Amino acid sequence: MILGMSLSMFTTVHVIISLIAIVTGFVVAWGMLADRRLPAWTAIFLATTALTSVTGFLFPFSKLTPAHVFGLISLPVLAAALAALYGRRLSGPWRLVYVVGALLALYLNTFVGIVQGFQKLAFLQPLAPTQSEAPFLVAQIAALAIFIAVGFLAAKKFNPGWSAP
Repeated sequence: MILGMSLSMFTTVHVIISLIAIVTGFVVAWGMLADRRLPAWTAIFLATTALTSVTGFLFPFSKLTPAHVFGLISLPVLAAALAALYGRRLSGPWRLVYVVGALLALYLNTFVGIVQGFQKLAFLQPLAPTQSEAPFLVAQIAALAIFIAVGFLAAKKFNPGWSAP
Protein backbone atom coordinates (compact mmCIF):
# COMPACT_ATOMS: atom_id res chain seq x y z
CA MET A 1 0.00 0.00 0.00
CA ILE A 2 1.23 3.47 -0.93
CA LEU A 3 -0.77 6.44 0.33
CA GLY A 4 -3.67 4.08 0.96
CA MET A 5 -3.62 2.68 -2.58
CA SER A 6 -2.57 -0.68 -3.91
CA LEU A 7 0.69 -0.64 -5.84
CA SER A 8 -1.28 -1.11 -9.07
CA MET A 9 -3.60 1.81 -8.32
CA PHE A 10 -0.71 4.03 -7.22
CA THR A 11 1.15 3.18 -10.44
CA THR A 12 -1.91 4.15 -12.49
CA VAL A 13 -2.25 7.46 -10.63
CA HIS A 14 1.48 8.16 -11.08
CA VAL A 15 1.28 7.42 -14.82
CA ILE A 16 -1.77 9.65 -15.25
CA ILE A 17 -0.02 12.50 -13.42
CA SER A 18 3.07 11.98 -15.56
CA LEU A 19 1.08 12.03 -18.80
CA ILE A 20 -0.73 15.21 -17.72
CA ALA A 21 2.67 16.76 -16.94
CA ILE A 22 4.07 15.83 -20.35
CA VAL A 23 1.02 16.95 -22.34
CA THR A 24 0.69 20.26 -20.48
CA GLY A 25 4.45 20.71 -20.79
CA PHE A 26 4.20 20.49 -24.56
CA VAL A 27 1.42 23.10 -24.49
CA VAL A 28 3.64 25.36 -22.36
CA ALA A 29 6.58 24.83 -24.73
CA TRP A 30 4.34 25.77 -27.67
CA GLY A 31 3.34 28.87 -25.69
CA MET A 32 6.98 29.80 -25.25
CA LEU A 33 7.54 29.49 -28.99
CA ALA A 34 4.49 31.73 -29.55
CA ASP A 35 5.71 34.21 -26.90
CA ARG A 36 2.74 33.49 -24.63
CA ARG A 37 2.84 32.62 -20.91
CA LEU A 38 -0.33 30.49 -20.69
CA PRO A 39 -0.57 30.85 -16.87
CA ALA A 40 -3.11 28.09 -16.19
CA TRP A 41 -1.35 25.53 -18.40
CA THR A 42 1.97 26.51 -16.85
CA ALA A 43 0.69 26.07 -13.29
CA ILE A 44 -0.70 22.62 -14.12
CA PHE A 45 2.53 21.64 -15.90
CA LEU A 46 4.80 22.74 -13.05
CA ALA A 47 2.60 21.18 -10.35
CA THR A 48 2.15 17.83 -12.09
CA THR A 49 5.81 17.66 -13.06
CA ALA A 50 6.84 18.17 -9.44
CA LEU A 51 4.21 15.65 -8.34
CA THR A 52 5.55 13.13 -10.86
CA SER A 53 9.03 13.38 -9.35
CA VAL A 54 7.77 13.22 -5.76
CA THR A 55 5.46 10.25 -6.33
CA GLY A 56 8.25 8.45 -8.17
CA PHE A 57 10.19 8.28 -4.90
CA LEU A 58 7.27 6.59 -3.12
CA PHE A 59 7.54 3.36 -5.11
CA PRO A 60 9.34 0.56 -3.27
CA PHE A 61 12.92 0.29 -4.46
CA SER A 62 16.14 -1.33 -3.28
CA LYS A 63 18.58 0.68 -5.36
CA LEU A 64 18.79 4.08 -7.00
CA THR A 65 17.61 3.97 -10.61
CA PRO A 66 18.08 6.44 -13.48
CA ALA A 67 14.46 7.56 -12.93
CA HIS A 68 15.36 8.48 -9.34
CA VAL A 69 18.40 10.41 -10.52
CA PHE A 70 16.23 12.29 -13.01
CA GLY A 71 13.78 13.05 -10.20
CA LEU A 72 16.64 14.36 -8.05
CA ILE A 73 17.69 16.63 -10.92
CA SER A 74 14.16 17.67 -11.83
CA LEU A 75 13.07 18.93 -8.40
CA PRO A 76 15.74 21.65 -7.99
CA VAL A 77 15.35 22.57 -11.68
CA LEU A 78 11.62 23.00 -11.07
CA ALA A 79 12.32 25.05 -7.95
CA ALA A 80 14.49 27.40 -10.02
CA ALA A 81 11.82 27.64 -12.74
CA LEU A 82 9.15 28.40 -10.13
CA ALA A 83 11.34 31.06 -8.51
CA ALA A 84 12.06 32.60 -11.91
CA LEU A 85 8.41 32.66 -12.94
CA TYR A 86 6.57 33.52 -9.76
CA GLY A 87 9.28 35.03 -7.58
CA ARG A 88 11.31 37.03 -10.10
CA ARG A 89 8.51 37.44 -12.65
CA LEU A 90 10.78 36.52 -15.57
CA SER A 91 12.82 39.69 -15.10
CA GLY A 92 16.26 39.94 -16.69
CA PRO A 93 18.16 36.64 -16.62
CA TRP A 94 15.29 34.92 -14.79
CA ARG A 95 13.42 34.60 -18.09
CA LEU A 96 16.18 32.32 -19.38
CA VAL A 97 16.29 30.43 -16.06
CA TYR A 98 12.58 29.75 -16.46
CA VAL A 99 12.80 28.67 -20.11
CA VAL A 100 15.74 26.34 -19.50
CA GLY A 101 14.29 24.98 -16.26
CA ALA A 102 10.82 24.32 -17.61
CA LEU A 103 12.10 22.69 -20.80
CA LEU A 104 14.72 20.63 -18.96
CA ALA A 105 12.06 19.34 -16.55
CA LEU A 106 9.83 18.47 -19.52
CA TYR A 107 12.72 16.74 -21.30
CA LEU A 108 13.55 14.65 -18.22
CA ASN A 109 9.91 13.56 -17.96
CA THR A 110 9.82 12.79 -21.67
CA PHE A 111 13.06 10.80 -21.45
CA VAL A 112 11.64 8.66 -18.63
CA GLY A 113 8.38 8.34 -20.59
CA ILE A 114 10.27 6.98 -23.59
CA VAL A 115 12.12 4.52 -21.34
CA GLN A 116 8.87 3.39 -19.75
CA GLY A 117 7.20 3.14 -23.16
CA PHE A 118 9.86 0.79 -24.46
CA GLN A 119 9.68 -1.25 -21.24
CA LYS A 120 5.91 -1.50 -20.86
CA LEU A 121 4.12 -1.00 -24.17
CA ALA A 122 3.61 -4.27 -26.03
CA PHE A 123 4.16 -2.73 -29.48
CA LEU A 124 7.44 -1.00 -28.47
CA GLN A 125 9.02 -3.57 -26.17
CA PRO A 126 9.96 -6.04 -28.91
CA LEU A 127 11.69 -3.26 -30.86
CA ALA A 128 14.20 -2.66 -28.08
CA PRO A 129 14.02 -5.31 -25.35
CA THR A 130 17.32 -4.27 -23.75
CA GLN A 131 17.01 -0.57 -24.62
CA SER A 132 20.32 -0.65 -26.43
CA GLU A 133 18.79 -1.31 -29.83
CA ALA A 134 18.51 1.27 -32.62
CA PRO A 135 14.79 2.17 -32.22
CA PHE A 136 15.30 3.15 -28.58
CA LEU A 137 18.45 5.12 -29.33
CA VAL A 138 16.81 6.89 -32.28
CA ALA A 139 13.81 7.83 -30.13
CA GLN A 140 16.03 9.25 -27.37
CA ILE A 141 18.35 11.12 -29.76
CA ALA A 142 15.38 12.54 -31.67
CA ALA A 143 13.78 13.71 -28.41
CA LEU A 144 17.04 15.34 -27.31
CA ALA A 145 17.49 17.07 -30.67
CA ILE A 146 13.93 18.38 -30.61
CA PHE A 147 14.29 19.70 -27.07
CA ILE A 148 17.59 21.41 -27.88
CA ALA A 149 16.01 23.09 -30.93
CA VAL A 150 12.90 24.13 -28.99
CA GLY A 151 15.12 25.39 -26.17
CA PHE A 152 17.14 27.64 -28.45
CA LEU A 153 14.02 28.96 -30.17
CA ALA A 154 12.17 29.51 -26.90
CA ALA A 155 15.16 31.31 -25.39
CA LYS A 156 15.02 33.74 -28.33
CA LYS A 157 11.25 34.08 -28.75
CA PHE A 158 9.81 33.86 -25.23
CA ASN A 159 9.79 37.33 -23.73
CA PRO A 160 6.20 37.99 -22.74
CA GLY A 161 6.87 40.35 -19.85
CA TRP A 162 4.93 39.85 -16.67
CA SER A 163 1.24 39.94 -16.03
CA ALA A 164 -0.53 38.61 -12.98
CA PRO A 165 -1.12 34.84 -13.10
